[in-house]
Amino acid sequence: MAAGEEKLREPFLKNEKRYYENCPGCKVDQLKETKSGLPITELFSIWIIVLCTGSSFMFGRALTSVFWGLVADRYGRKPVIIMGTASVVIFNTLFGLSVNFWMAVLTRFLLGSLNGLLGPIKAYACEIFREEHQALGLSTVSTAWGIGLIIGPALGGFLAQPAEKFPNLFSSESLFGKFPYFLPCLCISLFAFGVTIAAFWLPETLHRHNDDDDSCDVSYDALESASAEVKEEEGREATPKKSLLKNWPLMSSIIVYCVFSLHDMAYSEIFSLWANSPKKLGGLNYSTQMVGEVLAITGFSLLVFQLSLYPFLERILGPIMVARIAGVLTIPLLTSYPYIAMLSGFGLAFLLNCASVVKNLLSVSIITGLFILQNRAVDQDQRGAANGIAMTGMSLFKAAGPAGGGALFSWAQKRLDASFLPGMMPKKTLIISLMLAKL
Repeated sequence: MAAGEEKLREPFLKNEKRYYENCPGCKVDQLKETKSGLPITELFSIWIIVLCTGSSFMFGRALTSVFWGLVADRYGRKPVIIMGTASVVIFNTLFGLSVNFWMAVLTRFLLGSLNGLLGPIKAYACEIFREEHQALGLSTVSTAWGIGLIIGPALGGFLAQPAEKFPNLFSSESLFGKFPYFLPCLCISLFAFGVTIAAFWLPETLHRHNDDDDSCDVSYDALESASAEVKEEEGREATPKKSLLKNWPLMSSIIVYCVFSLHDMAYSEIFSLWANSPKKLGGLNYSTQMVGEVLAITGFSLLVFQLSLYPFLERILGPIMVARIAGVLTIPLLTSYPYIAMLSGFGLAFLLNCASVVKNLLSVSIITGLFILQNRAVDQDQRGAANGIAMTGMSLFKAAGPAGGGALFSWAQKRLDASFLPGMMPKKTLIISLMLAKL
C-alpha cells in the first residue's frame, strides 16, 4: 500500500515548488498561486508608475539605464522604482523653476539619469503576474507610456502661463507669474509624490535566498522529494552566467525593438507635421487642437485594447506571431495615409481616427511582444540588466527619431512632382482629389 502511494505521488513531486521564509520573491510567488482572477491592483500600480515618468529625458536615460538595471538585479526592483518616481518629484519641480535655458537642460538631464525605472518596471511587470497575465502586465507598461506622452503635453498646454490664461486666479507678481511653466510641473510632481508614497507598499519580486536555505515551505500540491535532484546539482560545478551580449534571443529582440522605436518616434513626429500641413502640400490643414483630439481618442483606445484584446491574441498566437502580423499590417495602413488626405469633412475625420487608432494598436502589439521576448530570454537575476540594455538602445534610437522624421517630411514636401519616390502624392493626383472633394 505504501509503495502504491509513493507511485501516485511521483508525478506531483516533479512540479514541486519551494518557498523560502524571508524571500520577498517567494512571497509574491505564493500570492500568485492563490490568485486566479484579473490582477487589477497590480495592473493599476504598474500603469500609474509608468504614467508619472512619461517625460524623462532620453539622453540621460540612455547613459544610465544599464546601471539602474544592474542595481535592480542586485538590490531589488522596488528601490529603483521608488528612486525613479522620487526623481520626478525633485527634478520636475526644479525644471518648472528654471531661471535660464541651461538650468532647464540640466534638470531634464538629471531627471533622465536618475529615473531608471522603465527597464526594471518591465521586469517587475513580468514577475508580479502569473504567466497567463504577463502579456497584460507588459502591455500596460507600453500603453501607460503612450498615454503619458499624450496627457503630458495636453496638461502642459492647458496649465502653462496661468497668469495670462487665468488672471483672476493667478497674479502676475505671484510665483506662477514669474515662472509661467511651474504650475503644470507642480501638478505632475504632486502626482509623482503620491505615487512615490504608494510605491513603498509594492511587494518586492526579486528572490533573495540560497538554494540550500532550510527555511522554506513546499506548495500544497507537491511534497518535498527533490533530494536526489539536489544532490545531483550539488555535484555539478557552478556554471558561469551567460553573457547578455551573446544571448541571441535577447539581442535580436532588442535590435528589432530599437529599429521599431526609431520608426515609431519618427511616425509620431511626421503625423503631427502632416496633420498641420496645408492641403496644397498633401497635409490635412488641422489645428493643434484637432490633432490633440485625435491623439486623445487614440490614447483611450490603447487602454481598452491592452485590457481586453491583446492578452487574448497573445495566448492564441504567441507574442512573435502577433508582432509579425502587426508589422505586416502596418505597411498597407501607412501607405493609405496620402489617400486619406484626399477626403474632407466627416469622412476625413472618421478615417483618420480609425487609422490612428489601428496604427497605435499595432505598435503596442509589436512593442509588447518584444517586451515579452526580452524578459523570457533571461533569468530573473539578469532581467534588470537586460531591460537596461534595451532601454539604452531604444533611447538612442528614439533621440534620432524626431530629427530624422522631420527631415524626411521636409524632403518629401519638396518632391511633390518627382517621378521617383514622390513626396505625399503627385501634384496632379492632389489637384484632381481636391476637385472631387469640392464636388
